[in-house]
Amino acid sequence: MTSLPLIDTCPKRMEYGPCGGVGFNGSCEIDAAHRCAFLHRPTVPWTGVDRTVAVVPGSRTAAAAATLAALGTRPWVVADLPARALSVESIDSCAAILAGEMDAVLAGDAGSARVQFPPAYRAHLLQSRGLRVWTGLNMRDRNRVAIEGELAALAVEGVAGVHCVTGDHTRTGDRPDAAPVFDLDSTEAAALARAAGHVVSVAASPAAPPIDRRAARLREKQRAGADVCFVNHAGGAAPVRRFIEAAGDGIRYIPCVPVVVDAASADLLESFTTLVLPDGFLSRVRSARDPRAEGIALAVALAEEMLALPGVVGVNLSGGREGAEDSFAEALAEIARRLR
Repeated sequence: MTSLPLIDTCPKRMEYGPCGGVGFNGSCEIDAAHRCAFLHRPTVPWTGVDRTVAVVPGSRTAAAAATLAALGTRPWVVADLPARALSVESIDSCAAILAGEMDAVLAGDAGSARVQFPPAYRAHLLQSRGLRVWTGLNMRDRNRVAIEGELAALAVEGVAGVHCVTGDHTRTGDRPDAAPVFDLDSTEAAALARAAGHVVSVAASPAAPPIDRRAARLREKQRAGADVCFVNHAGGAAPVRRFIEAAGDGIRYIPCVPVVVDAASADLLESFTTLVLPDGFLSRVRSARDPRAEGIALAVALAEEMLALPGVVGVNLSGGREGAEDSFAEALAEIARRLR
């Protein structure tokens, strides 16, 4: 890694960093001229200070208990929700395509849309239309009081799981005018979500520095209450296998599988500079006579490789593009059908 001056404090106020956005040269996701504040520090152990409600062993919502039981019986196919932000019409349209095809949809933040319906309301819209929801909950926009309120509402709604992420900074995306909150980070949020009875998932980025400490960071999230790890794009099945072997048992893994069906979605994925895809993945889609068919076939093949790994209980079909929401939903549904 190149020598960069160290940033004094994390711009996202993380206590248990680093986040998954560290540049390959060790640079801060928000301030590329400086080195991530956590790279020179050992892995920060979770202290449990934010578990404000005692966790009773086995205490889960009915929906959470059902999720844990189902994850142990067959592989799950989870898909990113491709619907437009703040559009009930788009949610309805995508739900009509995906219902009955997916085990759950991961309803989180779109990279280009910083304003969304509140998580519990979006979960209500989707589940009333026949989709099981795995809700993404970011720490950027809400203090801990608002987060606790969302967790309570999500428990009433009966979501399959809650995916706790620190979140991208407001300086990125389309709302740099909004003040970032970051009252908690993903590790602390995992503890709160577990205390609320949810199945808790967190993210891991095995390809982002410090690579040699990413497994240890996941283990601290696991200690805080995480049940499932969504493994971000790491370059294919072999790197994911190595990461799982390093992180160990006691947590379930759902690796992300890129879904790229045209040149525009290839360009979008390539714009995420810290994302690692299998060699030749994007070039094969771009050069194919039928890019859509090639992208679907590549996703199916990679998903099958991921599902064969020990510890993997499902895959997350990851992709989408503004203006092509229904088209992506149809591609996701087709991949799910082939995997079954």
